[in-house]
Formats: sequence, C-alpha cells, structure tokens
Amino acid sequence: MSNHLAHEDSPYLQQHKENPVDWYPWCDEAFERAHNEHKAIFISIGYSSCHWCHVMEHEVFENTEIAQFVNQHFICIKVDREERPDIDKHYQELHNLLNRRSGGWPLSIFCTPENKPFYAATYIPPYNRERMMGFSELTAIIAEKVGQNDEKLFQNADEITAFMRPKNESVQASVLNEKIITQFILQAHHNYDEINGGFSKSPKFPQVSTLQTLMSLERLKPDNQIKNMLTHTLDSIALGGVYDLVDGGFCRYSTDAAWLVPHFEKMTYDNALLCSLFAQAGILYQNGNYIRIARESADFMLNFMMEDDLFYSASDADSEGEEGKYFVYTYDEIVQSLKKCGIEDFTQAASVIGASAEGNFEGDCIIRLSSLERPEWFEPFKEQLRTLRQTRTYPFIDRKVITAWNAMMIKALFMLGKVDTAYTIQAVRSLEKLKSTMFLDERLKHSALIHKTPKIEAFLEDYAYLCSALIDAYQSTLNESYLVDAQRFANKALELFYEEGKWYFSRGAFTTVAEMDDGTYPSALGVMINVLLNLGGLIDPKYSHFGFKSLEYVSLNLMKTPIYYPTLTAEVIAHLKGRRIIKSNSQNLLAITTAMRYPFLLLKNDETLQEFTICGENSCFASTKDADKLDELITSTL
Repeated sequence: MSNHLAHEDSPYLQQHKENPVDWYPWCDEAFERAHNEHKAIFISIGYSSCHWCHVMEHEVFENTEIAQFVNQHFICIKVDREERPDIDKHYQELHNLLNRRSGGWPLSIFCTPENKPFYAATYIPPYNRERMMGFSELTAIIAEKVGQNDEKLFQNADEITAFMRPKNESVQASVLNEKIITQFILQAHHNYDEINGGFSKSPKFPQVSTLQTLMSLERLKPDNQIKNMLTHTLDSIALGGVYDLVDGGFCRYSTDAAWLVPHFEKMTYDNALLCSLFAQAGILYQNGNYIRIARESADFMLNFMMEDDLFYSASDADSEGEEGKYFVYTYDEIVQSLKKCGIEDFTQAASVIGASAEGNFEGDCIIRLSSLERPEWFEPFKEQLRTLRQTRTYPFIDRKVITAWNAMMIKALFMLGKVDTAYTIQAVRSLEKLKSTMFLDERLKHSALIHKTPKIEAFLEDYAYLCSALIDAYQSTLNESYLVDAQRFANKALELFYEEGKWYFSRGAFTTVAEMDDGTYPSALGVMINVLLNLGGLIDPKYSHFGFKSLEYVSLNLMKTPIYYPTLTAEVIAHLKGRRIIKSNSQNLLAITTAMRYPFLLLKNDETLQEFTICGENSCFASTKDADKLDELITSTL
C-alpha cells in the first residue's frame, strides 16, 4: 500500500512510502485533518542514512498491527531533518526541555489535534522492553487520553507550547578578553583522551571545530602540548576504522574509544570538514600522511558522492539489511587478497592491518593499520579489497543536494587546491554549479534532490557556509566577483536573520534561534560571524561592527565555557588578536607558496602595488618585496 509520501522528493520520505502507516509529509492537509477528526498527531523525524531510523521503521512502522491502530487514532507525519532542519531544531529543543537531555534520531513527537506537543522521545521499541515503554502501549494510552479530552494532557500541551514560543530576553554581556584562550586550553586538556586522542570516550566524534581552534592557537604561539592533542588525534583517526582505508572517506563516528568500529554512514559534512582539517594540518606541519588522507577523502567524495559537480548528502551504514556489510571482510578474504599480492607471511601482514581469525567486528575484520607508515604492499592489497567491494551492494546514497554541505565541501577543495590545483579547478566548477542550482529568482534555496528544482528557502547555515566558500574562492583565485557575491549573500542574511546582535536560524514554519554550540558541524552563528569579520577586513568595517555585536550578544556563556563553542571561541581570539591583510597585485599574491603561521590572515588584491603590504582593518604596518619575510613581518605587527 502507498501512503501520502509517494510524490515527495526526499529520499528519506521515499523510503517510507510503502509503510502500512498512513504517513503524510509536513503539510496543512495533515494538521487540518487532525483538527477536524480530533486525532492526536505523531511526528517522526529522521534521515535516510540513520541506522536507528531503519530499525524503528522495520520494528514499528512496518508492523501491520501497530499501523492499523495508529492509522485509526493518529495523523502521522514524516519529516526529513536534512530537508527541514528548522522543524528538527524546534522539536530537538522540545525533547531537551521535556527530557533534560539531548535528543537525536529518529525523533518521535506526539501532539494534540491542535498540534501542541506534549511528549518527545527518540527510538521507541514496538512493545514494552525492559524499562522502555513500547510504541504499541504508548499510542494506546495517548489515543485514550486524547479521545477522552484528558484535561491534564491538554493543559500540559498548552504550557509547553507557551514555553517554546520565542521570548525577548535581556542579555547580559561579558568582557571579551584573552582569558578565553586559557579557559579553552584547560577545558580541552580536561576532556582529552591521552591514549586514543579525541575528546571523549565512546561514542567518539572527531570534533573538528575543537581541533581547528587548537590548530589556530598553536599557530599563534607554538605549544607542544596543544600540537600533540591535535596531531595525536589526527594520527589515530588516520590509522583506519572511522576512516575508510579502502575507498577513502570518513564515517560518522566511532562506537568505541579507539576509532576502530565506526557507525558506517558517511556524511558530506564530516568528509568536508575532516578533508579540510587534514589538508590544513598537512600544509602547516609539512606532513605527507595528512595530505594523503585529505586527497583520499576528497577523491572518495568526487568518485562516489558527486554528480554534475554537486555533492550528495550521505551514504548509508547498512546494505542488504546489515550494518557495515559493504565495508568489512572475513579473515579468509583478507588472507586470499594478501596471497594474490605475493605475500608469503600472511599472518604477520594481517596483524599489520588489524585482521585476525577472530575478527574485530562481529567476527569480521575492519582494516586498521598499526602504523601511519603504510607497508609497500598496502596499495596493491587495497586494490584487491576494492575489487571485492565491487561484488557487493553499495549502501544507499541520499542524492539530496544541500547548499550548506556543498559549500563545506567546496571549501575543502579550495584548501586542498593549495597542494594540487586540480582541486581548485573542481572547487570553482562546483561553486558555480551550486550558485546556478540553488539561487533562483533572487532567492537562495536550502536543498533539492539532484536535478530537481529546489523548493525550500535557505536557512542561516546556507547563507553562512556559502558566504564562507565564496570568500575562500576569492582567497584562492582573487576573482573579485566572488567577493561581490559574498557581500550580497551576507547582506541578505543580515536582512533575514539578524536582530540587534541576535541571530535566528529560521523564521519560517518555526522561528528558531541560531545555536552557539558546534553540534554535528560548526555552528551557523560562528561561521556567519567569521564571514562578517572577514568582510570587515576585505571590504567595509561596517561588517566588523555586526560581527562584534554578535559576539557580544553571546559573550557571557562563551567566556564561561568556551570548549562548548570552539568556532565562536576562534572568532573571539581573531577579534582580540586582529586580522592581518596582505595586499599586493594578483601576480605576487598567487605566487605565495610558503604556509603562513598566523591563522587570521587574508589576501587582498591591489594591482597598484608592486610589493607586499601588511595591514590591519584600519591601517597598514609594513611592506616588503620578499614573500619569505611575510611571516616575520606579520609577527612584528602583533
């Protein structure tokens, strides 16, 4: 049977179109029917590569007995959180409010017939299990209470709805000073895993923005302890597991502390951010291993996740109904592949890549090196493993194009382009394609299925990351049109989402405030402030004014616990230390090959200049004709 999802573009909604649950997309018709028939509303939010979303679908939404009951007593709505992050953010805040802990996916929300929420959970099993209430039992209770117009339930829903409405609250500011650096470093040390790297036990996420801010601090003032936190973490990730040594690319996170057993889904934003980080670290520290990882991850995105110069959003963890089936190998498969490479002592070789007869993942083997120095036989061996993968079903790919995530990947390609101009060429092509696809009728759009017309209006993150990519495009090519575009989109973002220092993520179906913290990727607020401060240095100081007011608005929480907000912390440090702008003619600027240590540096084309001039936002300090002296001169101006 087909429900109301058959004509939706979202791959996630398409996955549910044959469920016996009578799903609606997010639409007026669903809410009107709930009101007219006095039925409770069930909202389920997830995304196409979400493992536990698949589990709940199989256990609950494909259960005909459960479906029959909910179809009779509920109006059910499916939401793709990648397509509608505004709806997801609103209900994630609700989950946090009701449960005093963060949510996740699948997100399960129950509302009154007037769409006032009263209950929030994530995964719910089909029936009562240990201390978890089952979906069948829960929906029976809710249906009865709504049918009886239970006074307490409706009163709670009214109170929750009132609490969730945006409020105009007075904001207490704090002085922004260099104590934030000491605090950030102390808090990073406190969270640091000295054995495996990273900043948690398990599950372990790479926390790229924390590493990025540490790199900026180490560039400001060389510090072996900070450098060790950064490089030890990158080294541990690079060995494999959460990093796919065969196809390249990074998985979402590691389920263990040692980066070995990943959750096998691959997201565009993770690969973009980690590719950029490894490339930047490789250039700064002249580390060929990091450059190789960056290249391999970029090539994975270009070969597996790109069509018509645009990048898909994600690939699944599961294939053929099993998590990780595409990615892992039996010990016999590894032994046979080693033998084909002419390796006689296959037992010793297998141990180098973490393989054994017992396996390291449910009896099978995930490839993880014992050293960053790959053995000579590893490349031909990797080709054997790739050949084996070609006989398997590749995990489902969500072919949705998201403006913010594409912009992240384009930024990564510009960074990698510093060591290979082929990546710069691809970055330019992808940026032009993204603009022509997602900027229609003078309106920026958020997402669309590849080759479909985008319909959803852009959110703050789309403007922020696109502006950031455009500024990087200017830094890499000195093409002034990119700076003009960045200014245009920044102006629109200010118009749509800014209000006296406060930023909103969305102002459509739900008004949601822009988050300070770096969740799955750096906060749109932090990226937007970075854009404004960069435009202040490159174009007009008025943008710096908006950037500073935005920092001031969030300064109290930021100064207390900067480790929660690494991207914003980096912007405070950049504001305190000051950006430096190297001005010269394009020939001189594009000829700079040495990596500059100062992290808050911009290039500005001026064809009237024959030498390099080093400036702040309001004045210039020094000049030289020798590019090799730039680092020394910049340091002398601080």
